[in-house]
Amino acid sequence: MAVLGGNGPVPTAAHADPRGDPFLRTRFAIPARPPTFLRRDRLVAHLDEALRTPLTVVDGAAGAGKTMLVADWAAARDGHLVWLTARVADTGCGTFWAYLLQALRMAGVSLSPEVGAPAEADRADEALLTRLAAELNARDTPVLVVIDEYDRVTDPEIADQLESVLQAAGRGMRLVLVTRTEPLLPLHRYRAAGAVTEIMNAELAFTPDEAADLLTLHGLDLPAAAVGALVERTRGWAAGLRLSALAAQGAADPQTYLKDFEANRTTIADFLLAEVLKRQTAETQDLLLRTSILERFCPDLANALTGRTDAELILTGLHRDNAFVDYLGHGWFRLHPLFGEILRAHLRVRAPGVEPRLHRRAAHWLRRGGFLDETLSHAAAADDWECAAGALVDDLAIGEMFTGLRSEDLSELFSAMGPEPRSPAADLVRAARELSRCDVERGLFRLERAAQALAGRDGPDEDDSPGLAAARLSCALLEALVARLTGSPDRVERAAEAAEEPRRQVPERLLEEHPELTALLLTHLGSARLWAGRFGDAREALVTVVDSGRAASTARAREECLGHLALIDYLKGWPGRAERKARAALTSGDRRGLPWGAGPGLGSLVLAAVAADRDELDRAQALLDAATDTPHPPRDPVVRAAQAVVTGRVLLARGESQAALEATDRAVVADTASPWAEAHTAAVAAAAHLAAGRPETAAKLLAQEACCDPVCLLGAAQAELATGGTGAAIELLDRVRAHGDIGPSITVRAALVRAQAAGASGDLAAQRRLVAQALRDARRERLRRPFREAGPWLRPLLRSGPLRALAGGWLTPGPQTTGGPVRPGDQPPLPVVEELSGRERDVLQRLAQMMSTEEIAADLCVSVNTVKTHLKSAYRKLAVNRRHDAVHRARDLGLL
Repeated sequence: MAVLGGNGPVPTAAHADPRGDPFLRTRFAIPARPPTFLRRDRLVAHLDEALRTPLTVVDGAAGAGKTMLVADWAAARDGHLVWLTARVADTGCGTFWAYLLQALRMAGVSLSPEVGAPAEADRADEALLTRLAAELNARDTPVLVVIDEYDRVTDPEIADQLESVLQAAGRGMRLVLVTRTEPLLPLHRYRAAGAVTEIMNAELAFTPDEAADLLTLHGLDLPAAAVGALVERTRGWAAGLRLSALAAQGAADPQTYLKDFEANRTTIADFLLAEVLKRQTAETQDLLLRTSILERFCPDLANALTGRTDAELILTGLHRDNAFVDYLGHGWFRLHPLFGEILRAHLRVRAPGVEPRLHRRAAHWLRRGGFLDETLSHAAAADDWECAAGALVDDLAIGEMFTGLRSEDLSELFSAMGPEPRSPAADLVRAARELSRCDVERGLFRLERAAQALAGRDGPDEDDSPGLAAARLSCALLEALVARLTGSPDRVERAAEAAEEPRRQVPERLLEEHPELTALLLTHLGSARLWAGRFGDAREALVTVVDSGRAASTARAREECLGHLALIDYLKGWPGRAERKARAALTSGDRRGLPWGAGPGLGSLVLAAVAADRDELDRAQALLDAATDTPHPPRDPVVRAAQAVVTGRVLLARGESQAALEATDRAVVADTASPWAEAHTAAVAAAAHLAAGRPETAAKLLAQEACCDPVCLLGAAQAELATGGTGAAIELLDRVRAHGDIGPSITVRAALVRAQAAGASGDLAAQRRLVAQALRDARRERLRRPFREAGPWLRPLLRSGPLRALAGGWLTPGPQTTGGPVRPGDQPPLPVVEELSGRERDVLQRLAQMMSTEEIAADLCVSVNTVKTHLKSAYRKLAVNRRHDAVHRARDLGLL
């Protein structure tokens, strides 16, 4: 019974409605809450605002929990509360008002006999409603009227009359409507005036915490992740959660059941089919069933699946009616996940065989609209691989097979593509998939077949086709990759040239949307030029990629290019530069999407080589192990050659000359030999022979190579010197000096070999000067290995005063004091606490030129405070306190 006031039930004024039927008391009863009902305080607090606004609307889908929410809230209210279930609304407005008047009287609301009652089922006298409103308006405390199932009120006359009474009653009435659809009331006016409290479908959804509490009431204690997954699948729908919990109670493993249950085989399906689908017209049911195959849809796409033109009107109505159709914005909709799952199962039963055809229609519509991801999904579901491959190529997205972001997903999707179709696009996708899995031979076969087919399409109309241009550009990309992996620089250059024309023909929008294609093409070009020894040209292509921006799709290409740039710096003898770039490659991402072992793997190799030069052998070995710890051997010849060279150098540093020699025997198979790879391999082999006491063999090996690379010339000079050919060694060292941009890894070794030759010729002053120069150059880069490998002649020199000062603290231990006076020349400078930055060196250089702080600031175009900051940092690193001491200290360390 609906009487919640303190006076208890009062006799009714009438016992029958205008039709003569007795009043059904169930229409006035507040629904009972089940034992597992969960009170949600946030919603109850929101409902409390109903006392401050004339109108409250609780608008939610079937099973959203709206009736139970309001019933629980109503049961706790003091004062007069009227409850009416509006199932009588379809019997006429007279009957509706008769029931509402009866509900008021049963709730103890005192109405005078003058108010009266409707005499006809389909008509309510305006005078009656005016009298009712006047009596309500005269009340000191408002009457709270709850009308449940208000969505059954479809007669505009009832809605107009109710709104009129609400307005006239003023503060004497508060109206709460519980409905599945937006009520037939001028809500826009109430919203504009701030006179309505609304609880919508989204707010009725259970939060993960509320869902966990509900499951606990059902005896289910699940981990937070399992609860979150269930909430995501049900979108927090109350009925879905309750029905799932009831079903899980009888399962042996409730957690597994809730994770894997098939919605179409549960009572959830019965509920949604009965309460939602079967209430719709035949046209609406057909639209819902057909769009159930889609993750999202717009009216035009829905029309394409139904063959009709009424989708926009139907979808708008379904969303307005909370019929489990969500509006995503910008004209797009989606079905509730459980509803969509159940509809798909229902579709297969009602129309067997139609689902693939719907997927095909959707794929072709989405392809025309440029929705690549959804096109691929539906084309694969329809087994329409011509559409899927064509969409990937036309969209210029074939590079995504190699970026690491979607490589695995795309490879898995196209793994189901059989031998048909035989179009160029399909063969390009097959080639890309094989190449992404390291199968160069099969990839090349597919690529050649696609290239032949594209070469035969030379018609004037076809040349203007963006799709054909995209296919040719994709073909050029894959051709460049194959040529790179097979060590054919000229072929890569031809592929890059072939890409220029189709690049101009494809829409600029596609190039902007897929920057990875250009980045990958330049990466392959830079790698091939590096293999050919064209370091300057290689650097140009590689730097372009590194500086191309920070798009996620080009991250892997940037990592690769950083690794290659690091290798170039190392080969040119600049370990510090190489180290910085290699670290950047290592820290910029993971190794997904690059099965041929480039990028960070190459960075680890470079860091291992630098560590070996610094005599940090344990670290060098660890980095080398990290670089070679891959399930697939590297296919990139640059990486394979670098691996052989670095492995040999680390083994040499560890004293394993025979193992180093064996490492150089692992030939890198490539169509074209690499000059630097041959030179560095020969240099390592020669060094192994020298370490084993075979200088003649080392000299002969390098003579056979006839190599002009600085490392070969340097190795040959060492071999000549070991065999007594001092003059020949000096001549070779002069040829090393003739090379341009070579760094300290080479110049330090050259200076030491030249110092050894000077000592052999009796020029001890020159020898000491050359060793001092080598120490100064090496200290900046912490290059210890050249001094370890120089031979026993160097040790006595390093113990002498000036040279001991240069070597102390980083190459050898500093001199030990014996208690006697220390001569200034014997006291080594303190080691640098931390390496100076480039800007700190700039400031020190100007300081040495006796420039003032203001002059330095003007010369460097910075503020005086910035100069002071750099000076302060430099003083700390040099362990000094004054300008004069800083300049002297920097000179002693070879920093100036």
